[in-house]
Amino acid sequence: IGDTVQILEKCDGEVVFFCLFFFYILCFIFQGIFPSNYIHLKNACVKNKGQFEMVIPTEDSVITEMTSTLRDWGTMWKQLYVRNEGDLFHRLWHIMNEILDLRRQVLVGHLTHDRMKDVKRHITARLDWGNEQLGLDLVPRKEYAMVDPEEISITELYRLMEHRHRKKDTPVQASSHHLFVQMKSLMCSNLGEELEVIFSLFDSKENRPISERFFLRLNRNGLPKCPEKPERHCSLFVDLGSSELRKDIYITVHIIRIGRMGAGEKKNACNVQYRRPFGCAVLSIADLLAGDSKDDLILKVYMCNTESDWYQIHENIIKKLNARYNLTGSNAGLAVSLQLLHGDLEQIRREYTSRFTHGVSITRKLGFSNIIMPGEMRNDLYITVERGEFEKGGKSVARNVEVTMHVVDSSGQILKDFISFGSGEPPASEYHSFVLYHNNGPRWSELLKLPIPVDKFRGAHIRCEFRHCSTKEKGEKKLFGFSFMPLMQENGRTLPDGTHELIVHKCEENTNLQDSGRYLKLPFSKGIFLGNNSQAIKTTKESFWITSFLCSTKLTQNGDMLDLLKWRTHPDKIAGCLSKLKEIDGSEIVKFLQDTLDTLFGILDENSQKYGSKVFDCLVHIINLLQDSKFHHFKPVMDTYIESHFAGALAYRDLIKVLKWHIDRVTEVELHEHIQEVLKAQEYIFKYIVQSRRLFSIATGGQNEEEFRCCIQELLMSVRFFLSQESKGASALSQLQAVFLSSFPSVYSELLKLFDVREVANLVHDALGSLPTVMHGDESLQAVKLQSIGKTVESHLYTNPDSRYILLPVVLHHLHMHLQEQKDLIMCARILSNIFCLIKKNSSEKSVLEEIDVIVNSLLDILLRTILEITSRPQPSGSAMRLQFQDVTVTSFLSHEGEFVSCLLSLLRQMTDRHYQQLLDSFSTKEDLRDFLLQIFTVFRILIRPEMFPKDWTVMRLVANNVIITTVLYLSDALRKNFLNENFDYKIWDSYFFLAVIFINQLCLQLEMFTPSKKKKVLEKYGDMRVTMGCEIFSMWQNLGEHKLHFIPALIGPFLEVTLIPQPDLRNVMIPIFHDMMDWEQRRSGNFKQVEAKLIDKLDSLMSEGKGDETYRELFNSIIPLFGPYPSLLKKIERETWRESGVSLIATVTRLMERLLDYRDCMKMGEVDGKKIGCTVSLLNFYKTELNKEEMYIRYIHKLYDLHLKAQNFTEAAYTLLLYDELLEWSDRPLREFLTYPMQTEWQRKECLHLTIIQNFDRGKCWENGIILCRKIAEQYESYYDYRNLSKMRMMEASLYDKIMDQQRLEPEFFRVGFYGKKFPFFLRNKEFVCRGHDYERLEAFQQRMLNEFPHAIAMQHANQPDETIFQAEAQYLQIYAVTPIPENQEVLQRDGIPNNIKSFYKVNHIWRFRYDRPFHKGTKDKENEFKSLWVERTTLILVQSLPGISRWFEVEKREVVEMSPLENAIEVLENKNQQLRTLISQCQTRQMQNINPLTMCLNGVIDAAVNGGVARYQEAFFIKEYILNHPEDGEKITRLRELMLEQAQILEFGLAVHEKVVPQDMRPLHKKLVDQFFVMKSSLGIPEFSACVQASPVHFPNGSPRVCRNSIPVSMSPDGARVIPRRSPLSYPAVNRYSSSSLSSQASAEVSNITGQSESSDEVFNMQPSPSTSSLSSAHSASPNVTSSAPSSARASPLLSDKHKHSRENSCLSPRERPCSAIYPIPLETSQRILFNHIGDGALPRSDSNLPGPDKAVNSTPSSWSLDSGKEARNTSESGKLISPPVPPRPAQTASPARHIASVSPSPAGRSPMKGSVQSFTPSPVEYHSSGLISNSPVLSGSYSSGISSLSRCSTSETSGFESQGSEPAVTVSSYSTPEEPVRKESKTPPPYSVYERTLKRPVPLPHSLSIPPATDPPALPPKPQLVRTNNLENSSRRTEQVPRPRPLPRKVSQL
Repeated sequence: IGDTVQILEKCDGEVVFFCLFFFYILCFIFQGIFPSNYIHLKNACVKNKGQFEMVIPTEDSVITEMTSTLRDWGTMWKQLYVRNEGDLFHRLWHIMNEILDLRRQVLVGHLTHDRMKDVKRHITARLDWGNEQLGLDLVPRKEYAMVDPEEISITELYRLMEHRHRKKDTPVQASSHHLFVQMKSLMCSNLGEELEVIFSLFDSKENRPISERFFLRLNRNGLPKCPEKPERHCSLFVDLGSSELRKDIYITVHIIRIGRMGAGEKKNACNVQYRRPFGCAVLSIADLLAGDSKDDLILKVYMCNTESDWYQIHENIIKKLNARYNLTGSNAGLAVSLQLLHGDLEQIRREYTSRFTHGVSITRKLGFSNIIMPGEMRNDLYITVERGEFEKGGKSVARNVEVTMHVVDSSGQILKDFISFGSGEPPASEYHSFVLYHNNGPRWSELLKLPIPVDKFRGAHIRCEFRHCSTKEKGEKKLFGFSFMPLMQENGRTLPDGTHELIVHKCEENTNLQDSGRYLKLPFSKGIFLGNNSQAIKTTKESFWITSFLCSTKLTQNGDMLDLLKWRTHPDKIAGCLSKLKEIDGSEIVKFLQDTLDTLFGILDENSQKYGSKVFDCLVHIINLLQDSKFHHFKPVMDTYIESHFAGALAYRDLIKVLKWHIDRVTEVELHEHIQEVLKAQEYIFKYIVQSRRLFSIATGGQNEEEFRCCIQELLMSVRFFLSQESKGASALSQLQAVFLSSFPSVYSELLKLFDVREVANLVHDALGSLPTVMHGDESLQAVKLQSIGKTVESHLYTNPDSRYILLPVVLHHLHMHLQEQKDLIMCARILSNIFCLIKKNSSEKSVLEEIDVIVNSLLDILLRTILEITSRPQPSGSAMRLQFQDVTVTSFLSHEGEFVSCLLSLLRQMTDRHYQQLLDSFSTKEDLRDFLLQIFTVFRILIRPEMFPKDWTVMRLVANNVIITTVLYLSDALRKNFLNENFDYKIWDSYFFLAVIFINQLCLQLEMFTPSKKKKVLEKYGDMRVTMGCEIFSMWQNLGEHKLHFIPALIGPFLEVTLIPQPDLRNVMIPIFHDMMDWEQRRSGNFKQVEAKLIDKLDSLMSEGKGDETYRELFNSIIPLFGPYPSLLKKIERETWRESGVSLIATVTRLMERLLDYRDCMKMGEVDGKKIGCTVSLLNFYKTELNKEEMYIRYIHKLYDLHLKAQNFTEAAYTLLLYDELLEWSDRPLREFLTYPMQTEWQRKECLHLTIIQNFDRGKCWENGIILCRKIAEQYESYYDYRNLSKMRMMEASLYDKIMDQQRLEPEFFRVGFYGKKFPFFLRNKEFVCRGHDYERLEAFQQRMLNEFPHAIAMQHANQPDETIFQAEAQYLQIYAVTPIPENQEVLQRDGIPNNIKSFYKVNHIWRFRYDRPFHKGTKDKENEFKSLWVERTTLILVQSLPGISRWFEVEKREVVEMSPLENAIEVLENKNQQLRTLISQCQTRQMQNINPLTMCLNGVIDAAVNGGVARYQEAFFIKEYILNHPEDGEKITRLRELMLEQAQILEFGLAVHEKVVPQDMRPLHKKLVDQFFVMKSSLGIPEFSACVQASPVHFPNGSPRVCRNSIPVSMSPDGARVIPRRSPLSYPAVNRYSSSSLSSQASAEVSNITGQSESSDEVFNMQPSPSTSSLSSAHSASPNVTSSAPSSARASPLLSDKHKHSRENSCLSPRERPCSAIYPIPLETSQRILFNHIGDGALPRSDSNLPGPDKAVNSTPSSWSLDSGKEARNTSESGKLISPPVPPRPAQTASPARHIASVSPSPAGRSPMKGSVQSFTPSPVEYHSSGLISNSPVLSGSYSSGISSLSRCSTSETSGFESQGSEPAVTVSSYSTPEEPVRKESKTPPPYSVYERTLKRPVPLPHSLSIPPATDPPALPPKPQLVRTNNLENSSRRTEQVPRPRPLPRKVSQL
């Protein structure tokens, strides 16, 4: 709807069709037919016919704009609803409806001209409002119609835009203000009488009222008396100036009651009504300034304590003199509504029609307003009844005096209705004052207005009668005196303003005052007597004071004025009257302006010789009087007088003569002040001269014409001479010149009335040309000179082309001088704008072309320099202020800057080919041309800055760009011709390309962001200017030839930015340039590394700014040609000899773009989520492994760190920062400032990083990691002898140990997430991850979170692997289920006596592998015993990095699926149950368990297995003869199952013994039942006597937990008698069943539970304890399964350690080369438990080179005395020759007796290569190295219970848990290990870039040192340092050779950042 079609053919018939075409945005031509009623025929005109023709309807342009704007709004309006911007949605909806209604009115066309104008004003105001709200462009308008920027000059367009912008941003401050008052009611408890309320404005500063009074009456209920007459209770106090809006202006309200004398008198006491004071209220007008409106304001009403203070009660309230007033007894409140209105009164009437519809009374200011308007008729006499002094009159008490006032005319008649109490009440004939009780000196201070007409003023007087009001029953009023005062004196002067003391004439009650003649002869005022009245005045003490103030445009109180106007009656006084005229008040003169002027010219005609000079002076005085702002509006009165009433036909001679006389005497110092006044008045003097000459010519038929011309010529010669005088500094002469120049341009229009245009132009040219050219004279004179030039350009004279050509050179000359000096730039800008406003676009008139020639030659160069100068200045208020014209200084700055720019653009747009050619030819040397081109290119770059114009000035920007591209096309030819080949100039070409690139990248040219209608308009008017400029870039690049090498790689970034714009044509033009660059770089250096590096660096920054899209990636990579003649970049490269490296580069760039696009899309999200973090990790890896970009790598490390902090992933944040820490050394090398780091040494930065990392590990509750870093940095402090910091570090380390033991950590759940489908980002697409959940997050919550992050994803409801159709689907599928972590360090978890606080860390940290079990039945299911066929499918997921790490999730690298037979399943279930029992028994023994219910329920579940029959079912299934015969290979496993059953029996027996000791009395029956059932269970197992079984192998439980040995071998004892028991390490399956929320895994768990007969409820008690959250997605591999060690932690500080073995500590301190590194992985923390602390680190770090093969990395070490050869274990150990320290953090607290000590040593066979990045968890326990000969009698065996942990195997199952000990061995070593057949992780994998510990034995990249083990040092005060030693197993060596090519690592250098 709304598209324009062109009718080609019309076919007749039943249905009429039209054949049509129209041009779409891409200029495709469509043709078709449709019914005729689908279109509406409109009259239109077609412009620019052809491909880009524009069809413009001939309707009113406002209608066209409304139509297009409403269409645009329609789309955006719906989006408001979608974005939930309800308020704007509804407001816009109302505005759109209103515009539609107004549009209908305009279309109908029945409106009057005024109404149409009003409607259009409303329409445009609403259109502008909507555009502003929706962020659309500002529309330039002229008289409500849109302006075509092509039809007006650019300077005029700029002014229109600026005017509209100012109007929008800075509302004009109103000069006049008005106060609206509405009286609501008086709230009072005991009224009962009518009231009068009087409002007025009071100036507390000057202590006087400033307004008339607003008077209204209230009824007995306190409501307005005439509610049907709103004007009676509403008033508008008008004409308040800005100076009156201040806090010391108050609204005062006086309330008078009408009733009895005393408020408490009886009703029948008196029937006469008196006006009596009631109360007063006051409000400061400042209270209204903030909100402008106060509805239903309640004012408190106060009453004075004594009535005599009533006249000043408002002053007392204002001054807060509380002693003089208090609240009225009735506590009254006055309800009023107040509103402050701003603007002209007519405007107020229009805007607030509802206020004025029913009528509002107008309350004026006292006297004239600030501006007196001509024609204003006023004749008001204000009388204030002040006070009186009266005698008692023979009474004992004072009188109750009432004043009655009348206005009496000359005939003695009382004038009716000429006494006004105030607005709101009609005038009355008499006035009665209020009565003050018993007061002979009453003060009233009541203001009255007497609006008496002028004709009744003469002879009138006012009479005041005084009566005593009796309070007796009759209540009569007795007359006792009167006063009177005439309003006009006999000489015609009215009563003078001021206070008058009147005589009180006594009289009797019955005195008749009707005959005024009887008393008018009496004196009325003390000291003033009537002319001939000689009657003696009796001395009287009684007086009456009134104050009068006349406000009249007809009457005067000035006698001098009267004398002047009556000059003919007193000819002798003429000279005196003319002299006194200057002393008369200006308001008196302007009141009688015409009469005064007639008088002056009458005197001049009468006697010009005598009075000529004085009349001239008086005329000058009056003319200058009108310059005053108060009388400025009287200038039209004088103009009217000159045109219509002036009759001095001969005056011109005298005026010229006197004016010339004054100008000729400018050098006479004593006349300067007077001459200055004359020169100020020259405009009107010339008006009088010209009008006088015209009248003379009319009267005489043009006589003396030549004489008149000569006089004028002579006058102007005097002017020229006067102007040409040079003066030094600010002399009086320069002041006169300035005064003359300021008013001289106003004379031009007068001269044009008598002379030809050319004559006047020449006169003006000569006058202005005579001005001195010195620029360093008086500054103020230079400014005025320029203002005069400006007024000349604005004058009517300059608009004529003939005169303009004469005046232009002198104007340009002065402009050039000022611009050269950079002075008065604002004025220069205004003048230039006016010059160009007159030159219309495309004007081909010869005169215009000549003018352009003159301007180009004179101003182009200086204009460019001026713009450069202005824009290089520091901005007054920053770039933000550039967009808003709010500050006055900024406004002027922006205004003249913008005007200069618009002038330059106007000039360039007017220049034709000839002008450009002449300009380029005018440069004499190439240097000049070069400087000009550089200058103009720089200016153009400035013009297209975003801040040059406000953001909604798109129209202005497009015009500017059109001019710029046209100019650049002209200038590029000059560039090619003059600066190529031998004249090549890099700087100018670079400037050109830079300009072109930023031109294309401008926001205002990105058409893709526009609405379709706006895009169409721009394309129709200008085309796509980006493509034009792109083609020009390509053309210029091709011209460069071999000079292209100068721009490689500098231009790669800028050109890449251009190609990222989603414009197909532009991309196709620009992308081949990259091929060219690669080709030239290949020729020069044999490769294009520079191109590659620059391309990648720039691509990152540009795409992160939001540039580029998927199409662009394809354009780089695709082989298919896109969008036109140019093939893709890849296709072009494939033809080259260097195609391999080229294709590789394209592939790399494409992959980078994939990641960058994902990164950018993710970063658009609001909150931090896993997608953002995962995307950043993906990009970070890419920069390290594939691109080797260290700086980019480090930048993304910190971006990832910030994301983690924002998401409160503190552990992940610490790991992330470790990546940067690992790039640094402990050296003093200085590092530059980078990111947020200051310039510092490498040591300082690394220290700072360590401290930050420790702080984050602490906040993430990953204290074990923090401990290692504390040790590391403590090592550094120790080496520098910085004991102060060393002490702090040790204390911090100790605090971390305390936190491990004291604070709770929650164990997180882990979830496997599969992302399937093509709609996922590249880094997720068709991959599976394991994610570490948040604290307390279970499967349902996690699933919901993932669905929120991916709202379009579909959740899959099964756990099976999806098929290919899912992978390739154009959708998003999420597969989520819970998985169980497989801890690497099983021994710690199975060691008895280690607190759970320590174990919890190892359960969920450093986890590489996760499993998921699915139980199923193979074969026929035995209904009697389902365990016979119960298989388990175990899926093991191996990650690329261990969790936690730098992300909460990591990708699954490998899946291993194995099936566990029913027998293996049974073994695992029993092992787990035994371990669980041991743990519970141990906890119960050591009192760690407060509640024994878990132990009770576990025992009950095993002994009384009611559900599945318990272990008996296993006997039935696997111990029967049939099974043994059918499965001979399972013999060893069956033996193992039997052993486990026996072991379980032992454990149960011991558990029952412990249970018996702690069981409460009420649980005794259950215990007895368990004991009974246990004996039944034993007998079923075939154990006749438990003690017999134990006989051969006595078992000692260090913590009361039984173990079963495979062989019964005597165990050697330690010296203190404690036994060392060989222990079997269980399978790698976790010791305690961890139930997940997954329905699938819980099913398997249920099966397992049933096997042991354990109830589900008991499992929950045992296993669903809240576990500390100890991990977060991580990035390092765990330890090799072949590497294992154990050491007694007692060696650390055992008191039994003999001196001869103390060397073991030193033996452990291997050099960094000899020791591999160890690392630990962090644990996230709950927010509530975060603690800040400092960090630490170490420099002596073991290194590993990931590129070396495995055998080369082997580390030789001294064989440990703890390596006791035992079977296969011993052989492996002897082969490897080394041991690994147990990866256990510090010892657990001793819970058993110190006498009990056990050493457990368990070497393990070779496993994964250390090259994988696998890292042993680090333990603070020392490692002792001894010779094998020392072992037998080593006292170390008697040390404290070992905290060493063996078996770091990563395998999920172990066929054997231990070995038989050799009888000859002094101690038995038991260990678990992986079988050789176990799958071993390949070493070919890329070490992840964020792996905290990269293995390097050389020194190039110091990756792992942050967490490596510091070498032990001698001082015993420090905690010992554990050692990690790698095996050198040949078996591993062979596996390592199967390597896959590794991506390139980081450069082998320490970070420079």
